[in-house]
Order: sequence, then structure tokens, then C-alpha cells
Amino acid sequence: MANKAKIKEERIVSILRELSEIYSPTGFTAEVLACVAKTAKKAGISSRYTNKGALLVGNHACPEMAVAGHIDTLGLMVKKIRPDGNLSFTKLGGPILQAFEGRSIRVFTAGGKVVSGTLILNNPAAHVNNKASEAPRTDETMHVRLDAEVSKAIDTEKLGIQVGDFIAFDAGFEYTDTGFIKSHFLDDKAGCAAMIDAFLTLGAAALKKIPVMFFFSNYEEVGHGACAGIPDSVKELLVVDMGVVGDGVTGNEQSVSICVKDSSGPYDYQLRLRLAELARKNKLPYKLDVFPYYGSDGSAALRAGYDIRVGLIGPGVSASHGNERTHLKGLKATRDLILAYLK
Repeated sequence: MANKAKIKEERIVSILRELSEIYSPTGFTAEVLACVAKTAKKAGISSRYTNKGALLVGNHACPEMAVAGHIDTLGLMVKKIRPDGNLSFTKLGGPILQAFEGRSIRVFTAGGKVVSGTLILNNPAAHVNNKASEAPRTDETMHVRLDAEVSKAIDTEKLGIQVGDFIAFDAGFEYTDTGFIKSHFLDDKAGCAAMIDAFLTLGAAALKKIPVMFFFSNYEEVGHGACAGIPDSVKELLVVDMGVVGDGVTGNEQSVSICVKDSSGPYDYQLRLRLAELARKNKLPYKLDVFPYYGSDGSAALRAGYDIRVGLIGPGVSASHGNERTHLKGLKATRDLILAYLK
């Protein structure tokens, strides 16, 4: 069992913790992006928003490289208020609902109110439903139980809740004394933490000289994050997203994964060779890998018609879209590969 005493955190872990504690389901990312912008400003690094709400961070006037990660996460949205006052939902992205069952949620109303609740199965009590363990977990068989005294739809409407309100899950962040980080949404807040730690390591002066821009996208989980907003001067895009850990792939949580191909096709061969050589030269733990059921902001940018070379790296993340886990070693290897690429 992990030691419950306070564990000294390296900066990259503290950054990841802060990001994880800010709710940011896809389409509802203003607060977390403001946090990134504030962090950059404190370090003397400029930032600006794209028209679609993504964030560009950097001090170079004409960047030829972009490092991209997505700050949006999986989530839910209110689909309708049920007759008993609780909520039916629609998914934002592809959360594995079994992994989120029983997790606390927050409903964010258009009026600025936040109401807590829990994602549960319809008729979940085993003492009245002896088939509860066998029921499928879908948006039709589950609902959000509100932590409010509601018994009919009008009670919920009086709380200010309406169709279209965003529903966010608690991440449940935990850093163990063995170096593991357990949390929902390490896809891709782990990658974003590595990016932030990289630009803080470089500093404001270096970022005036290095022709790079850090791009934090806000709609990757629904497929169009980097379809727009990348500066026209960019020739290479290094995407920092999670590395897949599981059956049939080579990645692990202690390494940085370099993706050679995903469901959209192969990534740029010359850039992939360069990234692997940089990892070897800097003695970074890395894995080359194929991700069969995966798409990235790089895929979106290429489909949008950007004439750029694209590479993809990221820390190994176990149990993607569920109860995710990575390791400090994988986080640091990802950050260090970003730095090696830029230097």
C-alpha cells in the first residue's frame, strides 16, 4: 500500500495535479486554459487564444515548429431531465462508462451554479435488482443522480439545470510513493504537463530564439482540435498525447512512446527517425509503437489540409479512457524528448 505521508512532488507532477483538479470536458475548457496562460505569463512567456478557443504559448514571432497537446477531456452533457428529477446524459468523447460508474460528477449550469452528483446504473441496488451486476453500462442504462432534494423535473429546473449543461467527472488524482500517477484524464493532461514543464525549463529568453509555439487544443476528444489555429509559418508539428499501454503494443508507463502509425496512417518517417535518435542519444527510455484505435491532433491537422510534417510522442498511459495510470519516469522522458527536439 502506498505511504499516506506527504510525498515530495517534482514540478512536473505538481503541474499535472493542478491541471487534473480543473474540470475541462471538451467544449468547457476556458478555466484550465486560463491556468496555462497564467503560468506562462508568470514566466514571461506570451500567449494568445485562437478564434476557436485553443491557446498558443510562445515568444517567437514566426514559429516553424509547434508542440501540440489537448487540454480537453472526456465528459458528459445533460440530454434531458428525467421525471424523477435526475439526469439523462450524452457522452462527450468516448469514456468507458464502467470505469466511471460511482465517480462523483459536477454539473455546470449556464447560470454559473455547480451541482454535484454521481454516475450510477438505473435501479442499481442489489437488494432489489439481483441482475444489477449483469446489466450493460450505456447512456440508456445509466443516469446522473443529483446531490439535491429533487423528486420531479421542475425541482431540477429550479436549480438552474437544463439540457446542454456540461457534466464533468472528478479526476481522482493520486501520486504514489512508487512514482505512479493514477487519475482519469491523463489523456492528455499528462502530455500537457510535460509541455508546460518544457516551456518553463526553456524560459522566456530561449523561446524568443527558438522558432516554436506550444499549442493547447480544446476539441481533440471530438476529433477537430487541431483542424484550425496552427500558425501558417509552422512546418513541423510534434503532437504530445498519451502513449498506449496494453495488449498488442510495446509501450509501458516508464517510457515515452514514439508512435509510428495510428488509425489515420503513418506519421512522418524522417521526423520519427530523428525523435528515436534523440531519445537514444539522450539515453531516454522510449518505445516505437503502433496504435490501432487512435487518432490525434496530428491526424486532425493533416485532414484539415495543413502542409506540415507530423510526429507523435507521449508518456505511456495504462487503461486509456478508464482508470488511467502513468509514471514519473514516462512523464520526464516525454518532457526531455520535447526539450531535445527543440534544442
